[in-house]
Amino acid sequence: MERLGTGIGWRSEIAGDVERMPGIDWVEVVAENVCPGHVPESLLRLRERGVTVVPHGVALGLGGAERPDAGRLEALAERATALRSPLVTEHIAFVRAGGPLSASPRLEAGHLLPVPRTRDALDVLCENVRIAQDALPVPLAVENIAALFSWPGEEMSEGQFLYDLADRTGVRLLIDVANLHTNHVNRGEDPAKALAELPLEAIAYVHVAGGVERGGVWHDSHAHPVPRPVLDILTDLASRVSPPGVLLERDENFPEPGELERELTAIREAVEKGATARSTAQAKSSGSGSGSGSGSGAGAVWQSGSGEPARQRVALAQAAVLSSLVAGTPVPEGFDRVRMAVQARALAAKRADVVAKVAPELPVMLGERYREVFLAHAQKWPMTGGYRQDALDFVEQLLLSSGRRERQDEQVPLRELREWWLERSGPVPRSRRPAVRLARATRRVLLRR
Repeated sequence: MERLGTGIGWRSEIAGDVERMPGIDWVEVVAENVCPGHVPESLLRLRERGVTVVPHGVALGLGGAERPDAGRLEALAERATALRSPLVTEHIAFVRAGGPLSASPRLEAGHLLPVPRTRDALDVLCENVRIAQDALPVPLAVENIAALFSWPGEEMSEGQFLYDLADRTGVRLLIDVANLHTNHVNRGEDPAKALAELPLEAIAYVHVAGGVERGGVWHDSHAHPVPRPVLDILTDLASRVSPPGVLLERDENFPEPGELERELTAIREAVEKGATARSTAQAKSSGSGSGSGSGSGAGAVWQSGSGEPARQRVALAQAAVLSSLVAGTPVPEGFDRVRMAVQARALAAKRADVVAKVAPELPVMLGERYREVFLAHAQKWPMTGGYRQDALDFVEQLLLSSGRRERQDEQVPLRELREWWLERSGPVPRSRRPAVRLARATRRVLLRR
């Protein structure tokens, strides 16, 4: 596996800082935020300097019941080619549910949700990973995610699940040590046990990120400094294997460049500390096995659940879970209702935050009431498409409900919202030519008569 070194997540808000930052060997970019024909100049400059760029996908939903969408796979392949990347990465998660397999409406989570660690889910995931591998021009690595809730009746630990996935597909692993810490706090899982069970030779690189604890729940925010427990898990991993690359993730609440550089230094020190421990252990016990993992590797035994029946069982389970999180249906039996409520609030809050980013005009028009109005909308209308469609649906519902309002003091700028929606909801932007605008105005007057 190619040695990547020390990297940082490239985000447009800190693009200039990243370019000037010393000791950056590579960067990772969210694949869906890059257009292959219009790669940001900052990324082009980094690449020309010899800095490796890796696209990191968030929308495939490899852990979902349906097979990966061919269009999404093609788009990910195009980005890998445009960026001349040595590999691409995605997540072990589902991000949508519903549809023909479950005979229910399609729903979007807008976030990464955990798959159950069951034989059915593993069979589906393995087939989906193989489909993705066949469609991509470079190797694929998949990432373990953070979870706020657990599935009842799980049949494997995280380490066993990842071991068998890698064993059956040959996929590389992107190990997020911050997510291991999140699952330790939220699900009581031992990160050292998970590391001991992994096929360490399959690791492509490592993610490191910060988070925050609220009410006994750890939120993998990517908006806070990296805490010491996460660095300790990184040291533990580095004491077992030399990671090909380590990357600092930060998605918002960006600090000054000096603070990011100090975090990168702390990451390097944690890796060096682990490397020293590894060298010492090898000197004391030369020839002892390391990193082969302790998973069963009994993939052939688990093939009995593969095929469409397994997909349908996974589809029904995921549709029930996602519907309870975003559409207000009852929480399925066996789930922690408090944790599911926390996850539901987190999904709604993320919808509000992302819609504000993809449609920044809306918080300006609605002012301080934007969040309140959007969250009220989210309680009634689950997301069925991407975030841009979600913004359009939000405004459309505001316009449709305007005539039914009993209160007249809501201060919703209907005219501005209508113009915004009309400008973006059609197949092409509305013409700005005076004659066309006059014709539209005349048509509106005639329709009111």
